[in-house]
Amino acid sequence: MKEVTYRLLVTGLVQGVGFRPFIYRLARVHELQGWVENRNNGVVVKVTGAGKRIQKFHDDLVSRAPDASSIEAIEFERADHEPFSSFEIRESADIAMGVTEISPDIAVCPDCLADMKAQVHRINYPLINCTHCGPRFTIIRDLPYDRPHTTMAPFRMCPDCRSEFENIMDRRFHAQPVACNRCGPVYRMQSGEGITENLHEILVRIKDSIAEGALLAVKGTGGFHLVSDAFSREGVKKLRRMKQRDGKPFALMFRNVEEARLYVEISPVEEDLLSSWRRPIVLLSKKQEITEGISDGLSTLGIMLPYMPFHHLMFEHLDTPALVMTSGNFSNEPILISNGEVTDQFSGHVDGIITYNREIFNRVDDSVAAVIRQTPVVFRRARGYAPAPIRTGLNLEGILGTGAELTGSFCMGKGQHAIMSQYAGDLKNLETFDFYREIYERFCRMFRFTPELVVSDLHPDYLSTRFALQLVEEHSGIEHLSVQHHHAHIASGMLNSGLEGEVIGFCFDGAGLGTDGSLWGAEVMKAGYLDFERLFHFENISLPGGDKATDEPWRMAVSYLYRSFGDGLWDLKIPLIETFSGKEISNIMSLIDKKINSPLASSAGRLFDAVAAITGLNYKSTYQAEAPMLLESAIDRSEQGCYAFELVDRQISFLHMIRQIVDDIHSGISTGRIAAKFHHTLVELILRLATEIRSQYGLDRVVLGGGTFQNRYLTKKVLDKLESERFEVYLPDRIPVNDQGIAPGQLAIGAHRRGSW
Repeated sequence: MKEVTYRLLVTGLVQGVGFRPFIYRLARVHELQGWVENRNNGVVVKVTGAGKRIQKFHDDLVSRAPDASSIEAIEFERADHEPFSSFEIRESADIAMGVTEISPDIAVCPDCLADMKAQVHRINYPLINCTHCGPRFTIIRDLPYDRPHTTMAPFRMCPDCRSEFENIMDRRFHAQPVACNRCGPVYRMQSGEGITENLHEILVRIKDSIAEGALLAVKGTGGFHLVSDAFSREGVKKLRRMKQRDGKPFALMFRNVEEARLYVEISPVEEDLLSSWRRPIVLLSKKQEITEGISDGLSTLGIMLPYMPFHHLMFEHLDTPALVMTSGNFSNEPILISNGEVTDQFSGHVDGIITYNREIFNRVDDSVAAVIRQTPVVFRRARGYAPAPIRTGLNLEGILGTGAELTGSFCMGKGQHAIMSQYAGDLKNLETFDFYREIYERFCRMFRFTPELVVSDLHPDYLSTRFALQLVEEHSGIEHLSVQHHHAHIASGMLNSGLEGEVIGFCFDGAGLGTDGSLWGAEVMKAGYLDFERLFHFENISLPGGDKATDEPWRMAVSYLYRSFGDGLWDLKIPLIETFSGKEISNIMSLIDKKINSPLASSAGRLFDAVAAITGLNYKSTYQAEAPMLLESAIDRSEQGCYAFELVDRQISFLHMIRQIVDDIHSGISTGRIAAKFHHTLVELILRLATEIRSQYGLDRVVLGGGTFQNRYLTKKVLDKLESERFEVYLPDRIPVNDQGIAPGQLAIGAHRRGSW
């Protein structure tokens, strides 16, 4: 049988996931000779053998690739014939400016959990891993992904680990973080009982501490967690005091799905997402409360499952089925990653600190996701997702989107890949902004990125905008483009779904600077990548006190009530009027009348705030979007009614709705029914406007954008209603619908506008 030679270039997520050993074993199965090699631009394979065997090898490469891998493309071409005596794995080569993907961190696999109980040198080893699981992004310093380029470099493999690492048929062949009890990183606990590195003693101390309501700092994959018993009221109180976090819900880690199912509803799709190798926090509907202070007033719980070997070992010893496991930081600061920093900052606040001596190089928080109509949707893109790119058909090379501000994240273009940074946090915080700049510099190095066009938000005071302008100032030849906030949201949704042309865009959020210099936040537009037209928006309403109106929803309630009733608001028999003094309310009315620190805004977020305060659900928020979340949680799902709204000169007025809500309160209608009718009003509004736009412009594709569409009830209703009227509706799922998704939208707009210059 005549032998031929083929060359393959496999691109995608193909490093750090056991891809080369997979190729090796596949080549042996099909009796092929040649070699496989990691390069910055992918995995290169050269094979010689019978043509039919090579074709079957190619087909199996696609259909049987490792679970955590993701093949983007395979270049498969005939090459000059080369005879080989065997098939081998070659040393990695660094030859291209194009890069392959860096694997996100992968939850511990079942095989490693089994090895942890069976392999002599790995019995209960708390950092066990293989080519199918373990740390990746958090330990990598540079490409290609080889041990010397990771934080495992200081740990010299013992003979047993070295043998596995070099054995092509072993599951740990070239598993860069491979280690065991004899040669790998070790855990350490510091508490009132002293310091110990004995694992059994650490686990016993954790068990005893948790049982007593203690608060612990525990090093995770991408940073530290603060941990307490989810069923300990005292432990939860300690955690809130330390975090200076009065109301924001805490995420929980349950021992397993069966235990979690006692407290939350879990559909098959949600179970798959919870159990996936990404292991995000998944927002689930509550069945029953756990402990006061976990997620008070909300109908959902954020749940995740163990993803590190150490988590499984802890739960083997713990009596409790669930732990509060929240980011190890003080409010609004980045999650801590340094053993020394945690000891310095947390020693006086926690009852014990559990660390290990492998460095976390890339800080990354837990991801957050939900399932909406059987589709997993990412709300916070971090561990398990970052830095895997979004694949596009656009030329994005050299374009940087610097993002927004509240959920800081940038996105850089490499070829046709949009590479999103992990979630950074609120850039108004100096430490967070420093973190943002640090990861930008690291991404530039790892992905061989040089900016040519920097795209920023229109708002000049965003630190992400200032960062863009600083780059342009410091590096000659870089062009700069400003993009309107809500246009970027819709472009992001289009990029997520691979759309071109024009769409109907509904972008509802808190606020973003408009092209007219005013604050926008409830925009209905005809949009493409090159441009957009604002067709409708919520009526402009005063934000008394400026930013204070965001933190104190009662101010927005007074603003809407004053607009709706004038001085008649004093006669309203609603909880808000009875809660605040006449002087406080008069002061707000005076600010509005005199136009003092009361900018106008067309904000969906502030409308939610107003309704939540009018119904007495929330007057002063302790965390972002608290009022809208409480309003969604209050919904009585048996209610099907809605309220009135008006279109006045392309502005949407809710004054009739506000009056009807007050009438319902006076009539004794429950808050749950009012909340449902409010949400249904927005659904009917969206349907009416989409229908009008379709009639006028012939568009039937609708893209949803902005943080308001994290509201699962509203979004499901909108999707159902629009699709029932034959609209094609697109909700971003791989890219967050909130402000973390702004940067990819900026990138896409930049690519199209650059192409039109």
